[in-house]
Amino acid sequence: MVRSRPPAPKIEPEKRDWHYGGFVDLGYSLDFNFPQNHLFRNRSTTPRVNELDMNMAGAYIRKDMSEQSRWGMELLAQGGQDAKDFGFHVNQPKVGSSDELRHFGRANLSYLAPVGNGLTVQTGLFNSLIGYDSLFAKDNINYTRPWIGDYSPYLMFGVNASYPFSEQLTATLFVINSYFHLSHPNDQPSYGGQLAYKATQRLTIKETVYYGPQQADTSLEFWRLFFDTIAEWKGDKVTVAFEHQIGTENLAVPGSPRTFWTGAMIPVQWNFSGPWSVAIRPEFYWDRNGRLTGFEQLVKAMTTTLGYRIPYGWTNTILRLEHRYDESTGAGGGFFKGGEVSPGVIGLTSAQHMLIFSAIWTFDSP
Repeated sequence: MVRSRPPAPKIEPEKRDWHYGGFVDLGYSLDFNFPQNHLFRNRSTTPRVNELDMNMAGAYIRKDMSEQSRWGMELLAQGGQDAKDFGFHVNQPKVGSSDELRHFGRANLSYLAPVGNGLTVQTGLFNSLIGYDSLFAKDNINYTRPWIGDYSPYLMFGVNASYPFSEQLTATLFVINSYFHLSHPNDQPSYGGQLAYKATQRLTIKETVYYGPQQADTSLEFWRLFFDTIAEWKGDKVTVAFEHQIGTENLAVPGSPRTFWTGAMIPVQWNFSGPWSVAIRPEFYWDRNGRLTGFEQLVKAMTTTLGYRIPYGWTNTILRLEHRYDESTGAGGGFFKGGEVSPGVIGLTSAQHMLIFSAIWTFDSP
């Protein structure tokens, strides 16, 4: 009788606390309006058209928290076209040394406190609790960002504390310097909170509120109130999301007029065959008083993206071909077209078609 050998013990990969990596994002946006100034009007990300640009490059180091090692940290340095104007508010002062600070995409410390289910406290420059899309195109369904993405914070500077009341419900409170972290309208902090609810294994719902002074006059009657609602259903091959934002504030000018803005999008992605995926994103953004974009306008857009991902070792190469159609109407709406219609003034048109080619290379340690 031959005795069978016992199965070899399964060797679990070593779990590491420290991670490091980097990425490079190249893009070419063919704008069929052919604006002489090469600008995608009213946008802070992918702002240049009809030229090859390094839209973003970065390198990072990160330490994860655990019950065995409760301290964590993140540090990310960045540069490129997308790092130039993403953290500023139109017609507001900038923080000191903003030209240097915009090169940081993360710079924070965190601590997992042994309180109940685990209280996490994070301070410094961290990923925004508002918004579905990341500042980094590599992390998003589509290559170009939505309008509500560019006009809500990609990053926050301050402190936040999150607590999981259960496996389904997590609450977070935050205190930050301003709506956009590189703007400096006053010396007062702003406040907010988020509830994240995992309704099922596939469906997650988040509600975030921001409340704070965003003008030189910090009287309570002029504080900004803003809501961000996100729902995401993530299947094996299909991801469907919905995001809606709405904000309002009274202006500290004679008559105290109330400003209002709102926007929404529905991004959908389908991984239809191995490394291939296709995504679509209908959206709108209404800046009734021009408070966020600087111009009174209603924008409607449709973005369609074909993606191909090439994994190799610790690296990923992401190739995308994207078509984007934007339409802007209103007193100040429109996109640049052609050359000057008068000295120093580029012509405007209400619609814009773009064909975008992008290549992103990422390197991430396990």
